[in-house]
Amino acid sequence: MSTTLTTTETTTDVATRDPSPTAASAQPLLRPLDVGGLTLPNRVVMAPMTRARAAEETLAPGAAHAAYYAQRASAGLIITEGTWTSERAIGFTHVPGVYREEQVAGWRRVTDAVHALGGRIVLQLWHTGAASHPDHLGGALPAGPSAINPRVRSFTRDGFRETVVPRAMTRAEIADTVAEFRSAAERARRAGFDGVEIGALGTFLLAQFLNPRLNHRDDAYGADRVGRRRLLLEVVDAVAETWPDGCVGVRVAPYWHDGDRFVADEPLLADYDELAAELGDRPVSYLHLRGPEPAGPEAAPDPAAFARYRSRFAGPLIVNNGFDRATGNAALAAGVADAVSYARHYVANPDLVARFALGRALSPGDPATYYGGGAEGYVDYPASNWGAPPA
Repeated sequence: MSTTLTTTETTTDVATRDPSPTAASAQPLLRPLDVGGLTLPNRVVMAPMTRARAAEETLAPGAAHAAYYAQRASAGLIITEGTWTSERAIGFTHVPGVYREEQVAGWRRVTDAVHALGGRIVLQLWHTGAASHPDHLGGALPAGPSAINPRVRSFTRDGFRETVVPRAMTRAEIADTVAEFRSAAERARRAGFDGVEIGALGTFLLAQFLNPRLNHRDDAYGADRVGRRRLLLEVVDAVAETWPDGCVGVRVAPYWHDGDRFVADEPLLADYDELAAELGDRPVSYLHLRGPEPAGPEAAPDPAAFARYRSRFAGPLIVNNGFDRATGNAALAAGVADAVSYARHYVANPDLVARFALGRALSPGDPATYYGGGAEGYVDYPASNWGAPPA
């Protein structure tokens, strides 16, 4: 999702540490980086994670959201949970939006808190498309590139529901969707964000248009790989117009696997090769790349999977999925990436940067509280016990 925990990293968290910690000053993760007009004090990025804490009546961020992000303000960059660009973008319960003024006001409280603590924060923009469900849309069918069921699940008030056969979006609806992304980006600026990230990964709308198994259109938004990436590129251009001097990132996941519709075969990876190169020719401040699942619980991420796109996108590259302190430092030292984003480690370790700097063990998160609930498992994880020796 914009990302849920399951779409960012695996949800099984363990207390991990670098077995031979280096001095903090020698860690590439702790070096500054310039991205999209922002100077990041370190390269530890908080990845977007769907935590489902917004009130269903308004889908506006509340006081708990402000506390949650403020606790993690030491990250080089915070990327928020995916945020709905419009009512028809909704596909997951209790996720905040950015299409109403009360939502803008809620996000302003978040950005004010993060900035007061010296942090930098961008808003991820999200649309679920065909991966939504009529339960989210007042009984209406969701819309996607073609009338093809993505065969995934949508989380509703009644739990997970299987997706249905969607409507194919009309050309007018496509134009409206681009306009909604643009309007959402404008609202993000008014809410005080330092930039925006376009969520084009997972099983969701922009990734659906990129997917030849779901996009069977014969117009300018399908037919071939050039047409399939047209919607995303139009969204990039529209969003960038609202942030001419700001930070606009794009998040993709070419290696995504989910059922029989989302398969990372070589033809699809070749499509993403071309997409990465084309994004490099547009006003994109960074590319945020979710890599393949590591081969096992103790396996490190595959550097070659990220290097493939590093060679095609000339701007800053943020990598994600399966990294810890040691492998994050190694990826940066090898030149595979410019920054590393962490999801599950940020759930239970709001002071993740300090733990990395001092070689402290990481606390495990509670999967039972990942999605939804109140303060428990959201804002009650403590900082490290600094009186204890390093792990």
